[in-house]
Amino acid sequence: MNGKRVLVTGGAGFIGSNLSNHLAADNEVIALDNCYLGTPENLADDVIFAEADVLDDDLPTDVDAVFHLAALSSREMLEENPRDGARVNIEGFVNVVEQAMADGCETFVYASTSSIYGSQEEPCSEEMPVEASTGYDASMMGRERYAEYYSDFHDLTLAGMRFFSVYQGYGGNEEHKGEYANTIAQFADAIADGESPVLWGDGTQTRDFTHVEDIVRGLELAAENELDGVYNLGVGDPYTFNEMVDMINEELGTDVEPVYEPVPLENYVYHTHADPSKFKRETGWEPEISFEEGVSRVCEPYKETESERERLTE
Repeated sequence: MNGKRVLVTGGAGFIGSNLSNHLAADNEVIALDNCYLGTPENLADDVIFAEADVLDDDLPTDVDAVFHLAALSSREMLEENPRDGARVNIEGFVNVVEQAMADGCETFVYASTSSIYGSQEEPCSEEMPVEASTGYDASMMGRERYAEYYSDFHDLTLAGMRFFSVYQGYGGNEEHKGEYANTIAQFADAIADGESPVLWGDGTQTRDFTHVEDIVRGLELAAENELDGVYNLGVGDPYTFNEMVDMINEELGTDVEPVYEPVPLENYVYHTHADPSKFKRETGWEPEISFEEGVSRVCEPYKETESERERLTE
């Protein structure tokens, strides 16, 4: 994208801030966030920050494209307050689309989730059945149904991106998420401090880990190609949690053993595996950051800190 005026809701959050900072190099970018899950400290100086809520009136929607990433983005958040979750994730989506449509915007890219596939070891295609096992799943499926409506009856293009386990690490813009950060970020931080990461079950559960930079490129391509419908955005190469812990230990030169505990949740997703062929076919997108490189990037700040400590003690 180049020379466009763009709105990113949830723009000060983890994925949103990475997207905002990337797009701001060639576009006018407004990052809208209510600062519940995001922080403007994540944003580059050339990003316009608007502190507002997606449920507000008079949003800055006079734009060429909307990236709607604002959401209560975990099952725990919606279990604690399902009404607020539904309002933010569904009503907030409708509110933003309605206002942007009234301002003449026709291009939307929005966040959905791969968790609606449930636990799947085989690659998941967009044609597979989906289910609402949690309130969070239900809210994201609600977004997808409303997007169908706006596409069919209002001739808008709305690309719903089903994210697969997005990560960057605490050295990036993920740190503010804390307990809601990806397991890679949490486990690397624990192991760097000599603490045993807690793995549910036996550690053989898998995730299709996708680096945020590959996600950002995918989001931009979805807008540039004016995609409509739902698309998987994931690498298609899952790793187990045990493999992840081993790779972190190898990167950090540590030997911290995990602690295994019983799975405390019903409907826990043990496996995720993307089939990104549809998105690749329509945009040419390919993931550029392997999991090995991604783990190295997550661990790099800890190695730099250790090197500095060693230098100061010499």
